Amino acid sequence: MNIALIGATGFVGSAILPELLSRGHRITALARTPSKIKPHAALTVVQADVLDPAQVASAVAGHDAVISAYNPGWSEPDIHDLHLRASDAIVEGVKTAGVKRLLAVGGAGSLYVAPGLQLVDTPQFPPAYKQGALAAREALNRLQRETRLDWSFVSPPIALAPGARTGEYRTGTNELLTGQGDQPAGISVADLAVAIVDEIEHPQHVQKRFTVAH
Repeated sequence: MNIALIGATGFVGSAILPELLSRGHRITALARTPSKIKPHAALTVVQADVLDPAQVASAVAGHDAVISAYNPGWSEPDIHDLHLRASDAIVEGVKTAGVKRLLAVGGAGSLYVAPGLQLVDTPQFPPAYKQGALAAREALNRLQRETRLDWSFVSPPIALAPGARTGEYRTGTNELLTGQGDQPAGISVADLAVAIVDEIEHPQHVQKRFTVAH
């Protein structure tokens, strides 16, 4: 497939890129700083500002799918507004380009931990991550009103960390996945990438949010 990847230099995106390439896909990576991405025969790097819908549309036109792993960075003081501006611009750009398939990587904050209670609204949610989590939740809310795209939204579990690629994971929908003793489950970023590319290759969650964990 021809796949456009946004956020290829970030924590999640830098795991998605090699997973895509290892499966033989042809990738266009959108980047503000193309020099940060290692060359590959099946990879084209395009300098683009994802806050600009026109630049997004130009870069993703002609692709079979777009994966957005965009994150402004947890240390970015304006993370909430930047995240939403970029999310809106990406959706608009993808639609303008005529691409139907979009998979967006969100956060765990919008997963439910009890009926009517999302993780981001619990007292113990870390303040340092709250604004980014609130933005990701609103991005999901907006996507859920989107009817022109075959979108999917993936929420990682609470514990997302470096680790080995096992190729194994389990999926859920809107509730936080737990493990032994009802403790929050986790996953390696490499296996999150496996789940994301599996969803692109064999869609199971079109116009739905899903979550994955070990």
